Amino acid sequence: MPGFRVHITGSTIMGAGYGGAAWIVGDMPPMTCALAGGLCAVSGMLPNLDSGLGIPLRESVAFAAAVVPMMMIQRFHQMGLPIEGVILVGAAIYLTIRFGMDWLLKTYAIHRGMFHSLPAMFIAGQVAFLAFAAEDPLRRYFIASAAVLGFLTHLVLDEIWSVNMGMFGPKYKKSFGTAMKFHGQELWPNLLTYALAVILGLLAAGDAAWTERMHSMRQQMEQAARSVPPMQAPWNYRR
Repeated sequence: MPGFRVHITGSTIMGAGYGGAAWIVGDMPPMTCALAGGLCAVSGMLPNLDSGLGIPLRESVAFAAAVVPMMMIQRFHQMGLPIEGVILVGAAIYLTIRFGMDWLLKTYAIHRGMFHSLPAMFIAGQVAFLAFAAEDPLRRYFIASAAVLGFLTHLVLDEIWSVNMGMFGPKYKKSFGTAMKFHGQELWPNLLTYALAVILGLLAAGDAAWTERMHSMRQQMEQAARSVPPMQAPWNYRR
């Protein structure tokens, strides 16, 4: 099984390529590309949150607790919160993720459980999409895809490391197929994971529709404003 360095190196390389390609080819803003690249790199550690005490759990939870409130600043602005409310809500989200998620993972997570699965990968992308409330829908899809790409990189590396190439062909370890899966052996984790994926998917779909509608309205208003000729005075005043 690949270690922490292999996972973080692989997801960082993928993030750098993803962000760089979007900047050069896709004309995406450089700051958005940098955020996507960093998110992809860190998302490469997310599946190992079920590995118990260690660097992946500590660093991933701390990063999520710090970054998620900052990604939601635009959403706080849309909600009309004053600066005091933004600080209080951001602090509450930080404490919830930093200590609540840490306790849940240490208490209930099982190694190579549903955290190592394709539904969990989509959950990571949905969370990123809902947290990053940019006015441009394309930027939201771009950021959410970065989280999915980093998560997927981890799963693919796990599957690659579960195969040994020998003289008589490949030899598969017992861990083969336990990373890129759609369900685990336990019923309740499967149900909870799919329930969370469906709920977040419905929220993301509704939020995406609202964002698309607002973006279309802003474009129509800007086009209407550009089409209106500037008003001229009915007379020229001369001194």
